[in-house]
Formats: sequence, C-alpha cells, structure tokens
Amino acid sequence: MLRSDYDNQSCSVAGALAVVGERWSLLIVRNIFLGLRRFDEIQAQLGIARNVLDSRLRRLVAEGVIERRLYSTRPERFEYRLTEKGLDLWPTVVALMQWGDRYAPPPGGPAVLIEHRGCGGALDEHRECTRCGARVEVREAVARPGPGADSDHPLVRREAALAADPA
Repeated sequence: MLRSDYDNQSCSVAGALAVVGERWSLLIVRNIFLGLRRFDEIQAQLGIARNVLDSRLRRLVAEGVIERRLYSTRPERFEYRLTEKGLDLWPTVVALMQWGDRYAPPPGGPAVLIEHRGCGGALDEHRECTRCGARVEVREAVARPGPGADSDHPLVRREAALAADPA
C-alpha cells in the first residue's frame, strides 16, 4: 500500500514532497505566483473541491509557504500570499513548467511565458534572460499568457481587465 507520508525517508526530496508533493499543492502555489490570491479565484481556476482547497491552503499556511491576509472585514475575507519560503519555490515551478512545455505541451503551445521584467526577454532553462543575459530572480520576472492560453486562463483575464481599466 502506498504511504501518504515520507516519515521513513531520510532525504531532502522526501522532505520537500511532504510539504508540496501532494497533487494540488504546487498548482495552488503556481496560481498564487500567477496572481490568483483569493479562495474563489483559485477554486474556479483549478476546479478543485472547496473542502480539498481549504485543507491544502491550511496545510500550506501551517508549513509557512503562504500566509493569509485579511482584505475585507464585512464579510471577513482573506487572500493568500507567498512567504519567502513560498517564493523560494519559484525555480521549481519554473523548471516544472519548462519541462512540461518540452515534454507535455498544451495544445497550441505554452500557456505561460516567463519574461525578464527589465527588458522583456525570455528565460532559458537556467532562468537567465535570453535578451540581456541577466540571471532572473522571482521579483524580476513577469508571467504573460502564451500561445496555448485559452480565454479562461487567469493571465488572459488579467490582461483583459487591465486593458479595460488601465487606471
């Protein structure tokens, strides 16, 4: 029987998987990286059951990967933000995305393109800018919709909202 924990493993990979290795956890982290920070946004984009999302968010908060921030008092509502520990997952998320683009690409091509905020260049497999050569860190990158992004993709909707109300 497959165990649901890694207690019998003495390995940093197993330790990391214990925190973010569950099916939904990295997808939740990915969505927060893409700017989806509210429960309903994350739930709608992933199609995850509300109770499962609540459980995963609580776990990620308990592990210090994300934090809850109050954004409305009536009714009381929270958004989720990455902590420094969560931001440190960015290279992993980017590497998985690039691996998926290469070996399991969506129809039409990549759904997300990561660019260097400074000059707009693409990132190579070492997270270096192909235009200026800079090593790009999480706060120096921006995600844009790629050719495989459909109209419901959160980046497409965000850009449409910005175009409609640029203020």
